[in-house]
Amino acid sequence: MHKTLAGQGVRPATMPHTLSEVFPAHPTDASAVGFVLSRLPRTNAPILWVQDRLSRKEAGRPALVGIGVDRPVIIVDLSRAADVLWAMEDGLRCRALGAVIGEVWGDPPSLDFTATKRLALRAEAANVACWLIRRAASPDLSAARDRWRIASLLSAPHPHDAQAPGSPRWALDLFRSRRSKPGQWVATYDRAADRVHLAPSARDRAVEPRDGALRERAAG
Repeated sequence: MHKTLAGQGVRPATMPHTLSEVFPAHPTDASAVGFVLSRLPRTNAPILWVQDRLSRKEAGRPALVGIGVDRPVIIVDLSRAADVLWAMEDGLRCRALGAVIGEVWGDPPSLDFTATKRLALRAEAANVACWLIRRAASPDLSAARDRWRIASLLSAPHPHDAQAPGSPRWALDLFRSRRSKPGQWVATYDRAADRVHLAPSARDRAVEPRDGALRERAAG
């Protein structure tokens, strides 16, 4: 599942890779995994995916069925957050990797500003994308260049069956960034085009999940 984003206000894929953080609205929300996958470089380089014990226990292993058989995913199961951070930093020394992704539960003491600064510098030195999924966590001080909040929305209307779910949708909030303008969007995954379309989030009213106008903007 090599997905690309179509929309405004999000950094281009050509910018140097660095550390980004994702905070799911609900700790077990699978939207975080889907969003991170949509942001990965479109290559077949291996992915290093590291989880701590609580992330693995509460959220399960990442669902990677659609990523394609030609792209290896190295999954590492560790107990402590400190070990996850060490494995991520060590993985970023390998320029052959396409991305390094870590999942950490809560706010462990080892995940401080210094730890995120080391990850950001390693990712930028190697030009390898680095993502940290922060489940059940608070957005404390961090050196991550982009910081996202994400939540699943009801699916878009199905074009042929009103009773069936349509394309998956997420609510995205880039609440802090050192490279792009923060903003909020509704993201819709277009299966046929294998793309994630972005539409500005409505600020003056609640987002209506079955809003046809919003669906047109997302697909435009």
